[in-house]
Amino acid sequence: MKKGTDIKFGFVAVVGPPNAGKSSLVNFMIGHKVAITSRKPQTTRHRILGIKTTPTAQIVFVDTPGIHDAGKTKMNRVINKAALSSLEEVDAVLFMIDDRGWNNETKLAFEAIGKPQAPVLLLINKIDKHKNKDQLLPLIADSQQRFDFAQIIPISVKRKQNLDSLQAKIIDLLPSDGMGYGFPEDQITDKSQRFLAAELVREQIFRQLGQELPYSTAVEVNGFENKEGNVLVSDMTVWVDRQGQKGILVGKGGERLKLIGTRARKQMQLLFGKRVHLFLWVKVRKGWADNAALLKSLGYSED
Repeated sequence: MKKGTDIKFGFVAVVGPPNAGKSSLVNFMIGHKVAITSRKPQTTRHRILGIKTTPTAQIVFVDTPGIHDAGKTKMNRVINKAALSSLEEVDAVLFMIDDRGWNNETKLAFEAIGKPQAPVLLLINKIDKHKNKDQLLPLIADSQQRFDFAQIIPISVKRKQNLDSLQAKIIDLLPSDGMGYGFPEDQITDKSQRFLAAELVREQIFRQLGQELPYSTAVEVNGFENKEGNVLVSDMTVWVDRQGQKGILVGKGGERLKLIGTRARKQMQLLFGKRVHLFLWVKVRKGWADNAALLKSLGYSED
């Protein structure tokens, strides 16, 4: 790992309400897909590190689930805890909203983070929706009254607007203690291939199914093995809460599950650079989202 007094290194938490574009931002800044995305809120369930290395700095982005009303299930409470615990001992916080401004969901998320010790940058995403950027001035003025943000930066992750300026500002906020990079220069995340593969299946479930069903699913990896000839073989179970959900997920003649598997497999091949054989099974376990043992096996833990 590179050392030097001029190297900056630090952790940056990316927080905010669901569907603000946090994971898309992290993926772009890293230059690799380390977090899944969809148009549905609360797609992200885990805290994920995305590591960006430049010649002068290493930024560790902490991508978090959207902070939301925790609801009744144990899983929702674990998800919120993962997001809020990410604020501990970071060097900067990116609080991300979109051009809709300070609605109830955004206010709830901001109130939940309290008063971080680290400087907070407010990112206003999706500014590409506005041809006249002066339309954002009332939102910026409103935001300035709510908190003493280190800076308010309007951005568009979709159109890659102002992201270079954002990176420069983040690097300015990072410390330089002479220790150099904290991770190997070629490392892009703290998550394993096994974890990322399961997430890519879950991404396709969110993208291919209706509004409610994806939230009643979880993906468990039963087998994950790298074979000779640059081949990966993986066997996974998709858990659902009710028998009727299984029928919807599988689809007529198994077509929907086949589509989910095909698209997830292609994403795995792009990410891992190898041929992938993926086997998916759907099983019913009522109340899985409140089953502490199953949640722990799936990587959801309050610890």
